[in-house]
Amino acid sequence: MRTARFDAVIVGAGPAGSVAALILARGGARVALVDKTAFPRDKACGDLVGPRGLQVLDDLDLTVPDALPVGDMLVVGPTRQVRLPCRPGRTYPGHALAVPRHRFDATLRDAAVAAGAEPFVGRARGPCYSPDGLEGCSLATGEELRADVVIGADGALSAVSGWADLVQADQVLWGFALRGYVDEPVALPQIVLWESSPRRAFPGYGWVFPGPDGRANVGLGCGVLADRSAATLAARSWPRFADHLVERGLLQRPPPVESLLGGWLKLGLVGTRPGDGRVLLVGDAAGLVNPLQGEGIAQAMASAQAAALAVLAGPDQAAARYRAQLGARYAPYLSATTPIHAALLPRPRLVSTLARALTAPGVGRLLAGGWALYWNDLLEGATPGTPRTVAALADRALRAATGRGTMRRWFQNQLRAPDSRAASPSVDPRTGPAAAHPAEPVS
Repeated sequence: MRTARFDAVIVGAGPAGSVAALILARGGARVALVDKTAFPRDKACGDLVGPRGLQVLDDLDLTVPDALPVGDMLVVGPTRQVRLPCRPGRTYPGHALAVPRHRFDATLRDAAVAAGAEPFVGRARGPCYSPDGLEGCSLATGEELRADVVIGADGALSAVSGWADLVQADQVLWGFALRGYVDEPVALPQIVLWESSPRRAFPGYGWVFPGPDGRANVGLGCGVLADRSAATLAARSWPRFADHLVERGLLQRPPPVESLLGGWLKLGLVGTRPGDGRVLLVGDAAGLVNPLQGEGIAQAMASAQAAALAVLAGPDQAAARYRAQLGARYAPYLSATTPIHAALLPRPRLVSTLARALTAPGVGRLLAGGWALYWNDLLEGATPGTPRTVAALADRALRAATGRGTMRRWFQNQLRAPDSRAASPSVDPRTGPAAAHPAEPVS
């Protein structure tokens, strides 16, 4: 068996893994970037990169060719619809990008390899341990990769998180989504709040998103709390949902069944410790998916950026620095919205009532700007105005409603800030640290 030593082994070469590899390689670290599949490869996704994700791309001087800019979004309720505006903030642009995952992921991986990350294609077969804990992995190809830091970027069903014992399975909030394509242009992204039976909301939502190639990306996602066996609901409900889209005039025909692809989501971070020792979890592996609307690409890239910079500042305190960064950025929002997700999911009649109220003509127009900010976690960095005020009021209300819950305590315990010795220095994500090598040797 061939054994190779690196400063960091990254398992998973999606957006999170590739961004982490890119920043580490630019910072002078020796990086192994592992994925079980050769690129380009497909993923079940809505294919939208939100405004915060575009800001990360800009931070890294990366561009995505042949992507389609998209702006406002329609929320299609049971009887009415409302248009949510997409406005620029002080720290993000006023649009998103539609780009197929096979193209987007390959762009990021190619950038990481061009920066010096060494690619490996092969399934991570098992962990490699040292007396200090997880130290790498063996591949089905017979190679063994060891490093001072292991970054798990291997999705919601992360093997790395299991090897490092970083998941409390009974606390995780799971989701499952099906996605297909139909050869039909769509003008605006549409979120569909579908009622699977009258006055009973489906425990999730559907979508119809535009694509740069004239195809529509169509999907249906459901939340299942901790019961992963309930994910079959999405497949069982797909035919009726597809018929509903045609009946409402959102599509002319349903997507062909052969285009369907499914994928798991781990929502709201709760139940997963994102870093411990010299193991860090990023993106879906850490559960960094918005529990209100399922966005995960922006969080994947931003968490990868935070993890890589924490490692470049020195591996010994990298996990503590990383948890503190996630705590500062995501805990305020997720600790309020994750309990709301868990509370509403088993109450389809209440969700139906809320969906009808929020999409009512007067209410929808009044709340649309603030709804867009809060739902998409864009309050931080938003420009002053009525939408920001509305979103801030919603934020305060939800924080007050969830302030004494067990999930809030979980966030406080797991993402507690480290002492001053673990504070991250200023590091340029384009070039790495100011010095030509990490502040503390990575190997």
